[in-house]
Amino acid sequence: MCKDNTAAKKKVLSMLGLAARSRNVASGGFATENAVKSGKAYLVIVSEDASDNTKKKFRNMCEFYEVLFYQFGEMEMLGHSIGKQDRTSLAVLNEGFADSIQKHLEDYGIGRR
Repeated sequence: MCKDNTAAKKKVLSMLGLAARSRNVASGGFATENAVKSGKAYLVIVSEDASDNTKKKFRNMCEFYEVLFYQFGEMEMLGHSIGKQDRTSLAVLNEGFADSIQKHLEDYGIGRR
């Protein structure tokens, strides 16, 4: 676990921003679902303040399609990190970005769910 959780949190959000600028993020429920089902997603992040139904839907979908699933941050924070409005779900479409974000999430103390 990282000594300074805010530093790890900032790194996760920064990596999401870089991935979004390089068009390697699908954001929003519909786009995230399509990315997972089409096999393009390597990592899915759902906000902690998303509804229980949304969390369950994406957790089950990611388990079935064997995609990494994490719950992290709030809707406003996730959206802001990629330059958009509130987002409950994001899919990372690049394996390198997904690996890096996963590492930082684990540094932040969030294990795979």
